Amino acid sequence: MRSVAGCGVGLAIAAGLGLAAPPPAGGCRRALARDTALVIRGLLLDFYGTVVEEDDEVVASICARAAQTSPGEVTGEQVSAAWWRAFCAAMGAAPFRTQREIAVSSLATALRATGCGADPAALCEEQFRFWRTAPLRPGTRAFLDSVQLPVCIVSNVDRADLEAVLAFHGLSFRAVVTSEDVAAYKPSPRIFQQALALLGLNADEVWHVGDSLSADVAGARAAGIGAVWVNRRGRRVPDGVDPAFAIGDLTDLTARLPVR
Repeated sequence: MRSVAGCGVGLAIAAGLGLAAPPPAGGCRRALARDTALVIRGLLLDFYGTVVEEDDEVVASICARAAQTSPGEVTGEQVSAAWWRAFCAAMGAAPFRTQREIAVSSLATALRATGCGADPAALCEEQFRFWRTAPLRPGTRAFLDSVQLPVCIVSNVDRADLEAVLAFHGLSFRAVVTSEDVAAYKPSPRIFQQALALLGLNADEVWHVGDSLSADVAGARAAGIGAVWVNRRGRRVPDGVDPAFAIGDLTDLTARLPVR
């Protein structure tokens, strides 16, 4: 539940994001000129929606099944929207809770709000399985086989789920940091600061690459880090958002890395 507002690992469907024209070049060109004046010595990579696929289809499936348990006329889209609102509210609340806990509790809130009688914990099992077996995005394997820079994964998912999906694909990285490790979700600067510390690099020596405009792009920018947007839906860059540039998948990044 993460793609739209960076609140977790999916629920992009709830925000109604569809395909659109490619992003305009103006704002991205300005940021690119600024960021590529630096030598990049390391990369921070978001995981779901960047390295592996997001859980959009799984979320849609869960919400459609939940809607069938309502005695009234409730759609899967309505369940999804209610889940998204509850999920984002829970991500920003104190005390910190794991993403699994938030997924179940926020879905329970959404089911009550929409009059659905399904079991939220049982429904979330499909999502939890996906988090541990999510397929690699196009271009990921080729990029990871070729990249020479140290990489730190920066993810909002729980540590055990991230370790499970890394093992599933046989992936290893110089460093990994999850929101559970720092008790804060992106876009909090705390998780980005921990990633920099693990790599032993400064903010102006890395790029953060991710698909969420708020969690990844805005979060990295707030931490003083240049941000590359994985625009996997071909959307326009909204006003006020300033990624260095947009890519479709990680293979687009290779030729643009200012390394020495």
